[in-house]
Order: sequence, then structure tokens, then C-alpha cells
Amino acid sequence: MNLHLIDLHACTPQPWRNGGGLTRELLAWPQAADWRLRVSVARIAHSGPFSAFPGVWRGFTVLHGEGVMLELPSGRVTLTPADDPVAFDGEAAPHCHLIDGPTEDLNLMARRDAGRAALRRARPGDAVEGATRWRGVFAGGLVRLDIDDHTQTLHAGTLAWSDAAEASTWRVHDGGPAWFLTLED
Repeated sequence: MNLHLIDLHACTPQPWRNGGGLTRELLAWPQAADWRLRVSVARIAHSGPFSAFPGVWRGFTVLHGEGVMLELPSGRVTLTPADDPVAFDGEAAPHCHLIDGPTEDLNLMARRDAGRAALRRARPGDAVEGATRWRGVFAGGLVRLDIDDHTQTLHAGTLAWSDAAEASTWRVHDGGPAWFLTLED
């Protein structure tokens, strides 16, 4: 198994061009200059539009704060830390309204030609099974992750990921909250 760990707190925050927040890029895979998949945590400080990313699928979930309301082409969606992630086309560039103050949010972006991406909440007992092109777990709190017969402890703010073409089972043992991120061919 080829497991990589990235600590959110070791990633330098970068300001948005529109001044609406900060982003900590955890991973641009396979390389920053030509990424196929990107994982980041953003702090949204002000209501405003998201940046447009044509040809990109986006997964989004609220980690901390009171939540947001997104104006998507399919209608308005309200998200709080208790809600499951949403997915939308990157070119949609929805307007984001903060419900009551800043939020911290997990973002998964994948170029459409890279494969089928998914972002979903991982509750104790939930698993990713079978081969994937890329897989990860983001720990919002202390999480124990079982990878076949090995247990890995992940501290809050850790992204564990692998791009090995493996068929191992990753199962959230306990703790959380946590989210699975996957890319399949």
C-alpha cells in the first residue's frame, strides 16, 4: 500500500482573487501544474460567487460554521456541517450566501476527462472497496481508518490518500466526522 498523509495545518493559505476567502490546497494530483484532481479546504469569509472551472466536476461540503446557501442551476441548496456533500458542474460558479458568518469547507475538484469522482460522508463502518484510480479520506476529527488488516489513526485536518491501483478495503473504524474522496476510471 502506498499511503500518503497531508496535514491541513502545514498547508499555506492562499487568498482568493476576489477577496472572499482563503484556500489551503491539500493536493493537486498528479502534479500541481496539470492537475486532474484537486483537494482543498477553503475558508469563506464573505458571500459571493464561486470561481468558474469549466470542464471540472466539483464536490463540496461544509466542515465548520453555520453553513451556506448555494444558488445552483438546479435551485438553491442550503448546507450545514450536518448535511451530506453536494456535487455540481464547475462552470456553474454558484453564488454562495453565508448563513451566519464564515465557514470552512472541503472541496474536491476533478477534470471530467480524468474519470468519475465522488465525495461522500464516511460514517463508522462505511467503506471504499475494490480498485480505484485514486482514493482518499479527509478526517474532520480523530478517525481510525482500517486498511485491510492495518489501522491508521488520522488526526483532525488530515488527508490520507493513495493512487496505487489497489483493491484493498478502506473502512472507517470509528471517530469522525470523515469523508471519502474517490476517482474511478
